[in-house]
Amino acid sequence: MTYAGLVTRLVGLVVDVAVLTVAGLGVSVLPGVAWQQVLGTPPGWLTAGAGIVAAVLPWAYFTVSWALTGRTPGAMVVGARTARAGGARLSFWRAGARALVGLLLAPVWLVGLVGTLGDDRRRAWHDRLFGSVVLRA
Repeated sequence: MTYAGLVTRLVGLVVDVAVLTVAGLGVSVLPGVAWQQVLGTPPGWLTAGAGIVAAVLPWAYFTVSWALTGRTPGAMVVGARTARAGGARLSFWRAGARALVGLLLAPVWLVGLVGTLGDDRRRAWHDRLFGSVVLRA
């Protein structure tokens, strides 16, 4: 197995952040704008619902991507795949926990990527915590 390094992972993350930024803006803004164009002032439930979906979107994006294929769109661009240490897919629960911790503790997650520089399998701190690796696909 060949493991993805720090630069590969950071470039993939930048792509994922760009995708999530566009998707988040679309989910949070477009329903209200469409409603306003057709019917007038959007109701509070629409605005609140769009905000909730936008808030949950990053967690769902990473969780579903890692659990189904091991690859987010950013990982696809850089040719990487997140998996269990032996190469198997992450379970939905492990992928969800990994995503939740990464999103709640993003600065720690980023600092933890430095761990890839001194590890033979290029594991970051969170990879060790969740028993995962990022492989070159």
